[in-house]
Amino acid sequence: MSDLPPLRDVIRRHGLTASKALGQNFLFDSQLLDRIARVPGDLGGAEVFEVGPGPGGLTRALLQAGAQVTAVERDRRCIPALAELGEAFPGKLRVIEGDALEIDAPSLFAGKPHIVSNLPYNVGTALTVGWLSAAWTPWWASLTLMFQKEVAERIVAPAGTNAYGRLAVLAQWRSSARIAMPVHRSAFTPPPKVMSAVVHIVPAESPGGVRLPVLERLTAAAFGQRRKMLRQSLKAVPGAVEAAEAIGIDPTRRAETVRVDEFVALARALSA
Repeated sequence: MSDLPPLRDVIRRHGLTASKALGQNFLFDSQLLDRIARVPGDLGGAEVFEVGPGPGGLTRALLQAGAQVTAVERDRRCIPALAELGEAFPGKLRVIEGDALEIDAPSLFAGKPHIVSNLPYNVGTALTVGWLSAAWTPWWASLTLMFQKEVAERIVAPAGTNAYGRLAVLAQWRSSARIAMPVHRSAFTPPPKVMSAVVHIVPAESPGGVRLPVLERLTAAAFGQRRKMLRQSLKAVPGAVEAAEAIGIDPTRRAETVRVDEFVALARALSA
């Protein structure tokens, strides 16, 4: 890695600029990138899936950590820079030009990869929801993802907070989620208007007797009218109000006060 040219020089040589339309913001701080690459743990010999590598700043850190990286990049302007990185790490980097929302990612791996990405802001939430909604146990080993700070806080939020909602329940009902590190806006080029944070998600055993579509309908109804009492907001789900009362959830409560385990218990009752 010490033999590689500085990332700023690579970007300058290839005439790359961050595309607002693609939600790009480049990271140049090698120490910060190394810290992100360490979040999943030891990556020596591990498969890693990276979405939106851009000119390859985080990709460098992952390769230096010993990972076997598969990167999906939609911006063809970045492909030559990534090809140079592949030459520097022979046999360690596979680059696929395409849209990560359309690629069958699980088919790319023999085992369970760690997903590590500075996600493009415009598709980050959609990709994460897809990964969290996949069949369980999931095809990935862990998620280490950069988000806008507001989105990161929504993922890890506990009940009773303003950030708590459907995304928190989806992330926490069968996995553990934490903010691994904050990232100041000044670390990016160009600097975004908002702060960012890296979230680390590790899958856990899925609670028995719960069907995801039922849980999704419950949270959509409850948080779709989050200022209303459950006895009103849950009317959209047949039997939900009665089931809530039967398992001891007061229907005069509001969605933001209902813990993840209580939503799971309610979904289990309705799944039956």
